[in-house]
Amino acid sequence: MLQQVRQGLVASLNAALVDELLAAHQEAKRNYYLGGLRLSAVEGGRFCEAAFRLLQQRSMGTFDPLGTTLDTEKLIRTLGQIPATQQPDAVRLHMPRALRMVYDIRNKRDVAHLADGIDPNLQDAGLVVAVLDWVLAEFVRLYHSVPANTAQQIVANIVTRAAPAIEDFDGFLKVLRTDLGVSDFVLLLLYQRGTQGATFTELETWVRPKMRANLRRTLTGLADDKAYIHAAGDTYRITRSGQQYIEEEGLMED
Repeated sequence: MLQQVRQGLVASLNAALVDELLAAHQEAKRNYYLGGLRLSAVEGGRFCEAAFRLLQQRSMGTFDPLGTTLDTEKLIRTLGQIPATQQPDAVRLHMPRALRMVYDIRNKRDVAHLADGIDPNLQDAGLVVAVLDWVLAEFVRLYHSVPANTAQQIVANIVTRAAPAIEDFDGFLKVLRTDLGVSDFVLLLLYQRGTQGATFTELETWVRPKMRANLRRTLTGLADDKAYIHAAGDTYRITRSGQQYIEEEGLMED
């Protein structure tokens, strides 16, 4: 899916900028899932650097080289002055303003931490990754000719919740933790697979031999009793509740 997104974008946009955009998006989301809240904001700034330049290229035919200072205030004004007949509002108005918000969080938010007993890092990181998802979905929508909801789903599908507690051996997912019961073991595997999910056969292959006898019952309990997973035929996917449980319990950590 990631390669398909890249191919659609580089057909019209600078390949180096597209690669920078996608790499920053992937790293920001990975850091967020693993609790690196400040790093998510840093990668958000890197994402913005690439995204602003892609907007330059689309609307002006050229862009400031990577590594040079970008005057975002001037660029936002310039994009906003483009006639609506030449570029959609997403390019002229919405994306630049959203990117500027992320950029400001990266550059200025730390100095605004007040002594109110509340650490804004979590809420800041959540906002950053949500904006990054939306902006990337807008690029997908613009260059893949798909509806907005389809673009958002494509973006969701390219993000992997990388779990250090799992190692991928040519498609075989091996859980490195030895302290997990069967329910947490299975849920961690599905967390790693994200929206792709896994079939019963795949899960049966990946779990430890002693876990196989009651695997079907375990999956039914996770789906029906806890709503941590969703079953569609013979394929199982983790739900938002399941993701939250994994992250709150720190089960993805090695």
